[in-house]
Parts: sequence; C-alpha cells; structure tokens
Amino acid sequence: MKHTFLFLLLGVLIYGCATTVDTTVMTADQHFKYAKSLYDDEDYQEAINEFQAILLQFPGNQITDDAQYYLGMSYFKSKQYLLGAYQFSKLIKDIPASPYVPKAQFMLAESYFKLSPPYQLDQTYTKKAIEEFQAFIDFFPTNPKVKIASAKIKELNNKLAEKEYEAAVIYEKMEYYNAAIKYYENVIEKFHDTKYAPLAMYKRIKLLALRKRNAEALQQASEFLARYPDNPRAGEIKKLENRLNKNG
Repeated sequence: MKHTFLFLLLGVLIYGCATTVDTTVMTADQHFKYAKSLYDDEDYQEAINEFQAILLQFPGNQITDDAQYYLGMSYFKSKQYLLGAYQFSKLIKDIPASPYVPKAQFMLAESYFKLSPPYQLDQTYTKKAIEEFQAFIDFFPTNPKVKIASAKIKELNNKLAEKEYEAAVIYEKMEYYNAAIKYYENVIEKFHDTKYAPLAMYKRIKLLALRKRNAEALQQASEFLARYPDNPRAGEIKKLENRLNKNG
C-alpha cells in the first residue's frame, strides 16, 4: 500500500513537471498564442500573467497591441472593470494607429458601464461611460456597434434623470418647493429625451401653479402640450391652462 501511494505521488509530480510550459524559449507570436489559449479557456488570471509578461518581454513588437487588448479583455472578463478600463485606455493612448483602437474604445466605455451603480449612488462612472460611448460614436460613426452605444447612452441618461427626478420628489415632499421646481427644471433641460422629462414638466407646472407663478406655469403648460400632445396627462394640463387663463 505504501509503495502504491509513493508510485501515485511520483506520477503526479512527473505529470505536473511535464505539463509546465516554459515561455522563456518562446517567440513573441508563440507566447501570445499560448496566452490567448488561456484566455479562450477562460483561465483569465493566468492569461493576465502571460499577457503582462509579453508586454514586458517584447516591448515594441508587432504583437504588443494584441497583448494589450487581450490583457484588458482578461480583466474585463474576470470582472475587474477598472483595471480593464485602464488597459483599454492605455492601448488607445499608446498605440493610436492600432486596428484594435475601435474595439478598445467600445470596451473602455463598456467597462465604465459595468461600474455604473444604481441611481441612488454616486454617478461618476455613469457619466464616464456616457462620455466614452459618445467618443466611440464620434470617432467611429460607421462602426456596427454605434447603435448599441447609442442605446447604452440612453439607458445611462435615464439613470441620471431618475436620480435628478427623485431628488426633486424628495424636495417636494419636504415642501421645499423652490428647490423641487429647480430640480424638475434640471430634468427637463438636461434629460429631455428620457421618460422622466414629461413627468418632471408635469410636476413643475403643478408646483408653479401652486406657488402662484402663473405666467411661468402657463408658458410651461404650452410647451408641455406642444411636446407631448398624446401624453396621458395632457388633458389635465389643458384644463389647468384654461383655468389659469381665466384667472389671468
């Protein structure tokens, strides 16, 4: 039994040594293929180690941008989004002529998109994602992923609008009406193409009327009816407009 155990242990050790890959004797292309195979096998931490080694061992080699991009992707796939964002931005900055730049720009934005938190929290990463997606659209307007980038900007803007809208609602509940009016105005002006804009405008009109700021309420009511004639609240706003005109 003792001899059997020793034999099995020796076999494991021999197998382990036999499968150890010596990357020091590899060319840049061979090393990249090996690192990419780790990436394809979803062994992202080992892939990160190898892509980093390639960048250190072969600076300026034609394989550098491949390694840089897949280093970013390895971080992204392992949900280390901030480190991924750094590597994508490094590729864009250091190798601007690389064919990977459009992909890197999209993935830079996507990394910040993944970091974007629920609307109640700080929205720095949300704003950064919008900025980077917009840069992708501006620099690569014919890229097939432009439609995806536009949709993600819309989603992120809705999140920012929700944060601003909910702040206005809180101020209104606390009866800080002037602050609420201002925050509703911010939603209308900054996020006019989101689902929160008509709701914010409706709420603002009601508060302006409540505060006897009739001229402003009438002007806003007219804008509401022009912009959102089919909105479910259009009938109510029309009645309010008629009443304010009569009291005029």
